[in-house]
Amino acid sequence: MRLVIARCQVDYAGRLTAHLPMANRLILVKSDGSVSIHSDDRAYKPLNWMSPPCTLRESQDDGVLEWMVSAAKSDDTLRIRIEEILHDSEHELGVDPGLQKDGVEKHLQELLAEHPTALGDGISLVRREYMTAIGPVDLLCKDDAGGSVAVEIKRRGEIDGVEQLTRYLELMNRDPLLTPVRGMFAAQEIKPQARVLAEDRGIQCVTVNYDDLRGIDDPSLRLF
Repeated sequence: MRLVIARCQVDYAGRLTAHLPMANRLILVKSDGSVSIHSDDRAYKPLNWMSPPCTLRESQDDGVLEWMVSAAKSDDTLRIRIEEILHDSEHELGVDPGLQKDGVEKHLQELLAEHPTALGDGISLVRREYMTAIGPVDLLCKDDAGGSVAVEIKRRGEIDGVEQLTRYLELMNRDPLLTPVRGMFAAQEIKPQARVLAEDRGIQCVTVNYDDLRGIDDPSLRLF
């Protein structure tokens, strides 16, 4: 990554035009080819930018350094006229492992596997990641009557998750060792449309509290 702090003027031309008058700004040039211009406010959002793939060419115009950033798949250009460079450095950041969110589906699956009764009284775990012909269902459980329960877990429950569980149930109910299999859709939040579709298909919806599963939800701290 290249970091340049410079007194510069920026002109964007493409589907629209935009102009930034001469001022001190931070210019980021990333290894993916993207170029973005930042001020000392607006949080993370750049003033203007060019997304990859694009090319950057440097030239001199009347003694002023000029960067021309051109998009590869359109006629969009970002013209940066640099009057003075205050700082210029390059840094190798390496491969980023990516953002790891607390409470994503994997963690919810682990916690619900450890505490299956959070899904309902009498629910017990048979196994995690029960494989079907089109992929694994998150949890295979039994209810207190000995019936099979296929549990699909999402951080946010939406219609596509219900459709996914429906396909699993169709296949699992063909297995004479499992049938009848009922479905359970578990999430921290379930969208109203997803709930309506699930209930129409006989799938039970369960909203789970991640903090409660982790054992850090203290009822004494609640107002209600």
